[in-house]
Amino acid sequence: MSLKDMDVVVTGGSRGLGLGLVEALVAHGARVTVVARDADALASVRARLGVATISADVTDETAAHRILAEVRPDILALNAGAKPRMGRLDQLSWADFTATWETDVKAGLYWLQAALNLPLKPGSRVLVGSSGAAQNGSPLSGGYGGAKRMLWFMAKYANGVSEQKGLGIRFQAIVPLQMVGGTGVGDAGASAYARAMGIEPAEFLERFGVPMPPREFGEKVASVLDDPQYAEGLAFGLKGDTGITMLEGATA
Repeated sequence: MSLKDMDVVVTGGSRGLGLGLVEALVAHGARVTVVARDADALASVRARLGVATISADVTDETAAHRILAEVRPDILALNAGAKPRMGRLDQLSWADFTATWETDVKAGLYWLQAALNLPLKPGSRVLVGSSGAAQNGSPLSGGYGGAKRMLWFMAKYANGVSEQKGLGIRFQAIVPLQMVGGTGVGDAGASAYARAMGIEPAEFLERFGVPMPPREFGEKVASVLDDPQYAEGLAFGLKGDTGITMLEGATA
């Protein structure tokens, strides 16, 4: 799937990993529409990169259906998510614990349903943002690890629906295997874990090895979309030192 002239929707693409992905997609010649809530951040991205922008709450079910119906993208990248509320299990309220479920998982459900029910055209790709916490948990971020695992499961479930309905849409989970500094989620996590260990956040991030800044993350995701060897897998792990690793193959 060459990215040149492809229509792509990226949710949460105005900052952090999402912005790195948008930058990479634009560099590869894609026509990108960025969906996010912050109008000022969207204006900055639009002015700098020449992308289309839509201000919307990704947890708004009607917005998901409306935007996909209007843009009809070849590729949908679900990147938007809430910054987890950090704390030990014995310190978190239910609202803290479920914050990422109320944003990441709810948005994932609505956008996946919209992609399946519209539906997107055959051959479309939908990327679902997960996390390495989906594999091993994250004891200081409440329900975050479970939410990200649920999104991975939902990509798998969506493939099953696509197959049953003969839609020809491929759903894949993108799993960053390290925290990334300079992003809301990465900085929150690094600060909490570093504080618990009595070290500086930069020292904690060094433990992941070679950094994977947002633009490098974006290039790796572009490779997942562009390289035929990644066309059929379900879940791909991304890391600065090991590149792209298939974590779970196709289940068709």
